[in-house]
Parts: sequence; structure tokens; C-alpha cells
Amino acid sequence: MKAVEVAVRDASGFDNSKTGVNLMRDALRPVNQATSTKLVGPLTDDQAEGGEQEAMTALFAGAMGAFKNPTSHRTVHFEDPIEAAEIIQFADLLLRLVERAKSRASS
Repeated sequence: MKAVEVAVRDASGFDNSKTGVNLMRDALRPVNQATSTKLVGPLTDDQAEGGEQEAMTALFAGAMGAFKNPTSHRTVHFEDPIEAAEIIQFADLLLRLVERAKSRASS
């Protein structure tokens, strides 16, 4: 999950002061549907429906809060090696989504 955090920060152009859940929320900030504010995160898919944008923000922020933060602040022991492998696979999926967002931003 640290690799996801670094990839999101790099792809977003933020400096090292942005971390964890707040980084994810800023990088993937959805369009404000109430005001139609276009102040969106640099990795937000502005072609996606508003609920999908919010869900993507929640997915990344939740991943940081649930899987990255605990291991950053204390030793976490995984009793089930399959669970640990699944977290790695989830991180891999998030990294793919970051790459997709980078491609979208560059085109």
C-alpha cells in the first residue's frame, strides 16, 4: 500500500506533505455536483458519473485507512497468508487504476 501512496502522490504532482487518506481524497476529489465545481482531483475521471467518482475516492481512501495506516503505525501480524496475498493483489489493482488515470490525464 505504500507503493500505492507513492504512485498516487507522484501521478498527482503533490509533494511529500500529502499522505494517506487525505492524499487520496485530494488526488481523486470528485466534481461537486451541487455547485458543478470543476475543482477536481488530478486523477479524477471527469467523464465518470458523480457517484462513481465518489466511490473511487472512497476506494482509495479506504485502502489507505484500512491497510496502509495500520502498518505505518505499528507492527501488524497477518495470521492468514492468503489475506496478506489478497491485500497485495488489491494494491496491484489500485496501481493499475493509477496508471489508467495517468494515461487519461496525458491524453
